[in-house]
Parts: sequence; structure tokens; C-alpha cells
Amino acid sequence: MPHCIWSGGPILFIALLAPLYSQQSTSWRDPSPHTFQFITVDKNVRLEVLDWGGSGRPVVLLAGGGNTAHVFDGFAPKLTAEYHVYGITRRGFGASGLSSPNDGVDQLRDDVLAVIETLKINKPVLVGHSIAGAELSSIGISHPDRVAGLVYLEAGYPYAFYKGDGPTMMDFQGIRGPQAPDPGDSDLASFSALQNWDEKVYGVRTPEAELRQTWISTSDGRPAKPRDSPGSQILMTIIKETKRRTDIRVPALVIFALPHVPENWITESTDSAVRKAASAYFTTLNALTEKQAKAFAGALPTAHVINLRGAHYIFLSNEGDVLRAMRAFLTSMK
Repeated sequence: MPHCIWSGGPILFIALLAPLYSQQSTSWRDPSPHTFQFITVDKNVRLEVLDWGGSGRPVVLLAGGGNTAHVFDGFAPKLTAEYHVYGITRRGFGASGLSSPNDGVDQLRDDVLAVIETLKINKPVLVGHSIAGAELSSIGISHPDRVAGLVYLEAGYPYAFYKGDGPTMMDFQGIRGPQAPDPGDSDLASFSALQNWDEKVYGVRTPEAELRQTWISTSDGRPAKPRDSPGSQILMTIIKETKRRTDIRVPALVIFALPHVPENWITESTDSAVRKAASAYFTTLNALTEKQAKAFAGALPTAHVINLRGAHYIFLSNEGDVLRAMRAFLTSMK
């Protein structure tokens, strides 16, 4: 499932489970009102691009690690009354292709810029979840003229902003929490059953299309197991980098989940060991996140930093708050 962090904790900044291609039941249709196309960005690499339509300033959504653009299937349509909304699935995930990138985040940055250029999207606002913050910052630092602004949705961590005197990704990766449960046989009876189990366990509702992108299907269309993604190594490379990233030269809205809300399976657990481990995990996680948020705000006084009590998938757990903050931010831009 896409709701685990690092390799032992309950929230994830980079999930390493995702599909190489879409495998869906022939009788099922994605209900989200988007079209899709494939944009060639490199030799043998085409990226899936979703278009929810709308009018006004263009907004481009970038998913977190392990996810595809379909994770925004419920969120994106709520923006189309005021903005033209797109979503990009990065290379190596979902239906997008993969060839080994030359430069990690720089290649992913160039992929986003290639889509923007091909579709003639004029100075969009880029909105990124989780590790997509690395792509946002790379563009905001090296190509500020190509975008109007950046929105970091639980994406302002050291892979996106690192001054040298704040927390590092090693600090975040070093904390461990209790192991999340796996779905049972009845939860794998259908994708809708998996979706219901996922919401019950984690407290946020993942679009069914996203689950169909990130799980292998059986011959009769049931979820079998999470997919391994060939793009995961690219993201691990980004996480291990220690480059200074501070010179972000475009307006930015930075939203942190602070404090992080424990997932349902933790709050409902009667196992004292689970609750004790989770308490220690979230105490450390929130302390590190608070330091990171203060470092971001202190080094970039033009950035608008907001803390919301919520989950790592903040656009799902706090949809209304995030939409209001985004609309206020976009309205304030010239």
C-alpha cells in the first residue's frame, strides 16, 4: 500500500511499491473526468499525462513516490472551476516508461519541463506531493522563468529544501515505527474491497484507479499484490543526495502535516507495544518536521509555510484546508 514511510514506519515520504504499467479490468472504467495522453520526453520514454480540463491558470500535479497521477483523481476535479488541471506520472511508475536517467532529479525535472513545453502550458503552478518536492525545487532553482509558483504538499523535506544546518534525510530515515498490517483474503476480493480496507486502516480514501495502478491484478480482475516499480531506484538516489537546495526563486506555498496524525490501525490497536513504538516514532517525526518547517520559513521568508494537523497524504486527509490554502495562494499571485 502507499501509506508507509521509509522502510519501517507508518507514514511514507517515498513508497517503493508502484506499477510499471496499468493493468485494469476490461469492465472497469476510471470515473474521474480526465482524458489522458502519452508525451515522449526521452528515447523510449513516454509519460502518462492526465488532463482534467478547466479554465484559468494552469496547474500541474506531481505525485509522490510510489504513486501515479491517478492519486489525484478525486482532488483534481475540485480545482477545475478556476484552473486548468493536469497530472503527470513520472518515469518508471504507472503507465509511464523508463530508461535509466542520467542525473536523478535533474532528469525528472527535465521530464516535467518537456511535458510543459510539448503541451504549450504557459507558466503553470506546479503542485507536488511528497518526494515530488525535489522536482519542484529543481525547477524553481534552475528554471524559475518556466513556472509561476510552487505548492509543496508534505513535500518540503530535505530532498526539496536543505540548507545544511537543519534535519537531513538520514535523520528522517533513521526513525522506525511499528509495521502496518496486510489485507486479508476478503479485502482482496475486489479493488473496491481493497479500497475500503485501505481507508479503514489508513484513514484516507485512495482513488480506486490509483490502487489499480499500484497493484497487480489476477486474471479475473482481483488485486493480488503490490507492484514493484523500476523507478524506485531513481527516488532512492534522490533521497540519498545531500545537495544544498535553498535558492528557490519563485513564490512557494509549503504545507506540512504538523503534527502528523497516527493512522487508524495505530489508534485502534490494543497492542501496547504497537502504541508505544508509534508514540516514540511520531514524537521524533514531529520534532524533525517542525525543525524542517522552521528552516524552510527562515531561509525563504517569501515562502508561505502552513502547518496542518493531518496525514502525510495531506491533500486527502485535509482536502478542504489544502484547497482553501491553494486558492488563496494562487489568487495572490500576479
